[in-house]
Amino acid sequence: MSEIDPGLRAVRFMPKSAIGPLTARFLRGLRPRPVTPDPGVSVRVISVPGPDGAPDVTLRVFSPDRLESAVPAMIWVHGGGHMVGNPEQDDRANIAFARELGIVVAAVRYRLGAVEPAPASVEDVYAGLKGMVARADELRIDPTRIAIAGGSAGGGIAAAVALAAHDRGEIRLAFQLLVYPMLDDRTVTRIDHDTSRARVWTAKSNRIGWTSYLRREPGSADISPYAAPARREDLAGLPPAWIGVGALDLFRDEDVEYARRLNEAGVPCEVHIVEGAFHGFDALFPKATISQAFLAEQSRVLRRALLS
Repeated sequence: MSEIDPGLRAVRFMPKSAIGPLTARFLRGLRPRPVTPDPGVSVRVISVPGPDGAPDVTLRVFSPDRLESAVPAMIWVHGGGHMVGNPEQDDRANIAFARELGIVVAAVRYRLGAVEPAPASVEDVYAGLKGMVARADELRIDPTRIAIAGGSAGGGIAAAVALAAHDRGEIRLAFQLLVYPMLDDRTVTRIDHDTSRARVWTAKSNRIGWTSYLRREPGSADISPYAAPARREDLAGLPPAWIGVGALDLFRDEDVEYARRLNEAGVPCEVHIVEGAFHGFDALFPKATISQAFLAEQSRVLRRALLS
């Protein structure tokens, strides 16, 4: 197993304790200050109809200024282990995508699993996707060139939304960008898994996160693939994908396995393993060289998938 990258070594001074219910409740009450976009990018918040019987869904929409024609779009799903998180936490990256690629980026505010269990978050994000497509002309987006993307728990939700879009046949997604996605509840049950070097997201955190989301023991029978996408048996017909994950990430094995199964099913999936990186490294140390390279790699694959 690789050593921690020199630019990330400060993580050794951070506590390894898990996020529990009380900590999560406190963190859910905090909201990061929204980032003011750079010149050339504007942001607005829109509401679209939510799932049946649920509240409307809001999206933070970042758009390049003075769009003269429809452009590709990406819907972004934030992480937080199904217990915490909000769209504002990823403002800087989403602004960068909109500015550098000239695309529209919509970050969804969804019901967290700790508040409403699966599949509420997936249905919220799917509703956000439908709402964005319904307002394609207003938002100046090309509905044939939309990527679904997300990090950590948001990456798992994004993968589940790709399954739902395929199954329901209402929207044809162009690409999946899955950043160290949380895909498989059965990782909690592994006894052969060396978790001693996991940072930020530990085995204990993983159990708490999955349990709060599923409202039952992870690894139980009959878990829906819309909750844990790795449970899906047939992956054929899904949009092409990219999965990026650190070599020291607790999710490395499940992510690599999902990528292997996508490729075997005829779905092109590129895997990008970052040596010396743990879960969420780019969010904790965004200025580190390794983090900047990781973001640049995401821009590269999005440009190829949506703009070539």
